[in-house]
Amino acid sequence: MRCAKCQVENPEGKKFCSQCGAKLIVPCPECGAEIALGDKFCGECGHNLTLPSIPPKELSFDEKLKKIQKYLPKGITEKILSQRDRIEGRKSRLP
Repeated sequence: MRCAKCQVENPEGKKFCSQCGAKLIVPCPECGAEIALGDKFCGECGHNLTLPSIPPKELSFDEKLKKIQKYLPKGITEKILSQRDRIEGRKSRLP
């Protein structure tokens, strides 16, 4: 396990870094709660820690719009779609 503070690689099972003494924390991939090394389930959300973590899929503009559409007031979707080129264009200019 790599120490987040000094980046030294520590053997599995260690609770504190052998180089700088920092607590070796493993965050839950589901909720971010601190997990004791060796735990099989998160004590906060119950996430199964033995399963491999799958990063969330990047959604397309259309998929994002479809997900939020039910929460938008009527007519807003059309306004968003009319500005789609400007919205997508600004995204590409961001660092």
